[in-house]
Amino acid sequence: MDTTLQWFTKRMEEGGITLSAVQLGQFETYYRLLVEWNEKMNLTGITERDAVYEKHFYDSASLSFYTDLNEVKKLADIGSGAGFPSIPLKICFPHLQVMIVDSLNKRIQFLTHLAEELRLQNVICLHGRAEDLAQQPEHRDGYDLVTARAVARLNVLNEFCLPFVKKGGMFVAMKGAQSEEEIREAAVSLRELKGRLKAQHELKLPNEQSERHIVMIEKTDVTPRKYPRKAGTPLKQPLM
Repeated sequence: MDTTLQWFTKRMEEGGITLSAVQLGQFETYYRLLVEWNEKMNLTGITERDAVYEKHFYDSASLSFYTDLNEVKKLADIGSGAGFPSIPLKICFPHLQVMIVDSLNKRIQFLTHLAEELRLQNVICLHGRAEDLAQQPEHRDGYDLVTARAVARLNVLNEFCLPFVKKGGMFVAMKGAQSEEEIREAAVSLRELKGRLKAQHELKLPNEQSERHIVMIEKTDVTPRKYPRKAGTPLKQPLM
């Protein structure tokens, strides 16, 4: 096992995740496909192997250090991009039923191909806007855990993501820099969308030492009928 995989395996074990040879092979295939497809389309600015393992794979998996994913059945990943954090989490926790939403069809094509190549069961990749998909009965108020990684400010993310979360479930925003101002600014959207700030966690990436913030929001009730507003509105007119 090379040094990157040794480092990754050790760090994951420290977080309570023991990876099999099959799972490590899936991460290697993921890395290879990410770099291959990245030449044709913009999936990531990070392609160096050590950096991908730390800033994408480890960073995605770090969500599981703060919430017990063995207790989660259905996970939705909103604005997943190249599959973060949902695909690394699915590799680590194969029992998860994963639904991925992205507004760019090219990315959905990549993710569909990726799921096939990694032989992942129970992964659906949907092309569409979160605001539209959250109005569909099969997705609305339906997921135990909903994730979004570095997509937008929290007051906007709440409207994108909380409608997918079932009552009593959790929305987790994974962010780089996090300001108290952003949390304060999200108060109205939390109230309107039946969310409650449950916890905030801060970590540093082991090698690079860049900051990461994990914001955990509990869904206290079903989504009011008027949310989410029509596609594009949450970004243009955030709930303030």
